[in-house]
Amino acid sequence: MRRSWTLLAIGAVSLLVLAGSPLVGIKWIPLSAVFQPSSGGIQSEIFWKIRFPRVCTSFLAGSALAVGGLAFQAMFRNVLATPFTLGVASGASLGATLYVGLGLSFSLLGIPGDSLSAFLGALIAIFLVYSLSRLKKGFTTSSMLLAGVAASFFFSSLILLIQYVSDFTKSFQILRRLIGGIQVTGFDSVLDLFPFAVSGMIVIASLGHELNLLSIGEDIATARGVSVKRVKKLIFLAASLMVAGVVSVCGPIGFVGMMAPHICRLLIGPDHRYLTAASLLFGGGFLTLCDTLGRTMLAPVELPVGVITAILGGPFFLWLLVSGITEHETF
Repeated sequence: MRRSWTLLAIGAVSLLVLAGSPLVGIKWIPLSAVFQPSSGGIQSEIFWKIRFPRVCTSFLAGSALAVGGLAFQAMFRNVLATPFTLGVASGASLGATLYVGLGLSFSLLGIPGDSLSAFLGALIAIFLVYSLSRLKKGFTTSSMLLAGVAASFFFSSLILLIQYVSDFTKSFQILRRLIGGIQVTGFDSVLDLFPFAVSGMIVIASLGHELNLLSIGEDIATARGVSVKRVKKLIFLAASLMVAGVVSVCGPIGFVGMMAPHICRLLIGPDHRYLTAASLLFGGGFLTLCDTLGRTMLAPVELPVGVITAILGGPFFLWLLVSGITEHETF
């Protein structure tokens, strides 16, 4: 009962953040403009074309990153695992870096070229990590982790090379992309991100029982009838595609996938049947709140949300280290 009430409280707070964040910074907007956008003037235009789509994008991205981090933490049995552990973010960042570095300019079906390039880079990273993991029979967790680390280092090296040989303008554009941020206009970004985020979250939410057993140990999961190889492949593909969609739209926003699941685990317990929903709601509300702080804290200057999450994530990581949780895992 307590767990259900805690989940309801997390959901209520997240929905309040989702509803209130678009209004922060708007001096005044008539109630009629909420139902008739054309009647509210410039403030209504800002609300419907900039603020509301931005909040929807941040909530989707935060939820996807949190659920992806939760899945990887259960699979690797490590509270420090993040959605970027397997090199998907590095692959997406390389794709966007190549787009900027080569001076490309195109779009396809209304999707910007940098987002397409980032998503293609993420798909290449997913294929590379999967192929390298298959070289050793069994598709083991250790082989996935090593392949992800190797791919991430390789992609990061290529990003540094491209940035070094680029001119100042392109180098700054690359750096700005690597920080991560949510600067959207209209609902195109929401529609681009929605299918990847929602489908991935549905797959991972349906594996709550399997995630519980995997977090205890693969041997126990196998003894309880779980097809460990199949479940790990599903988690890997669902979480990686979900993160690929986020990074292609927003860039690599760090620490959300590490902090949100761990905080929810402290609040609601380790049962993934409840923890997945809690992480989804908390992650969405958390990133939305961070983005609101980023655009208002030093207004009219806007801080990228990736900077805010990094400022919060660093001390959180140190707290995990000092508290000994990294040595004595919670699973």
